[in-house]
Amino acid sequence: MSTALRIAHGAFGRVALLDMDRSLVRHAHHHCHVLLKVEGADTQFMVGDQVTPLTDTAAVLVDGWKPHAYVHDVNRPRTLIMALYIEPEWLKEFRPGWAASGAPGFFERPSGEVSPRIRQLTLHLAAEMMANPDAVRTHEQTLSDLMIAVIERFTPWRSFPTSIRGMSAASCDWRIRRAMDAMRVQDSYGSVDQFVKGAGLSRAQFFRLFETSLGVSPKIYLNVVRMERALDAVMREDTPLGELSERFGFPEPAHFTRFFRDHAGVSPREFRNVSRLAG
Repeated sequence: MSTALRIAHGAFGRVALLDMDRSLVRHAHHHCHVLLKVEGADTQFMVGDQVTPLTDTAAVLVDGWKPHAYVHDVNRPRTLIMALYIEPEWLKEFRPGWAASGAPGFFERPSGEVSPRIRQLTLHLAAEMMANPDAVRTHEQTLSDLMIAVIERFTPWRSFPTSIRGMSAASCDWRIRRAMDAMRVQDSYGSVDQFVKGAGLSRAQFFRLFETSLGVSPKIYLNVVRMERALDAVMREDTPLGELSERFGFPEPAHFTRFFRDHAGVSPREFRNVSRLAG
């Protein structure tokens, strides 16, 4: 079973050291998402419809809202993966144009050759997290160096806008944007049909416009909203997991655990315990 060795979190987002031996479902994030191999077997992800290798010399690079899934080969040993879920607002502090890190097209390709510096910083951050899980400021500084190296190597960062004025909003149909806003503030996690009705579109039109605007289906988006809320609650609250299960629309705690593990790689209990090592 996959395990989480360390989880660091802060204004930067999350960094997880995951010892993986099982696949994850197709999902997405609003984050700038980078996957780096620490040790173990070579492995792979599916980014969009493209099989993307993760090795000592190849990173997996996932734009915000790009559907992807971890694909584990049961005939191979485990892989220790550093998973970076980086907030675009944090990256914007380095350069205003890096706020685009949460948008489609930020990375030129879903895979890139790891430089010696990126490899060194990856191993250094992993070692820091294992030896001193509560040294979050030290981790954030190393993470800063790592993300600067990643962005400078794998993106056309010099062509990004250098000012807020030069940044244009992503194209999104206003009815879909309104539906997305409603999904983010909803208290239930059932069918998307209520949002279809609110948008004043046919179901087929709604699904087509939603995927065109964001790149993911409404169902995946709802799952992203639910999962991010669940992650935050598991990390920051002391609420019993059974109560969180009900809050997030799972009558049976086992169903909540399965949903959480399929997206995060580990159970909510393990995620809570490991994330609090950094507290």
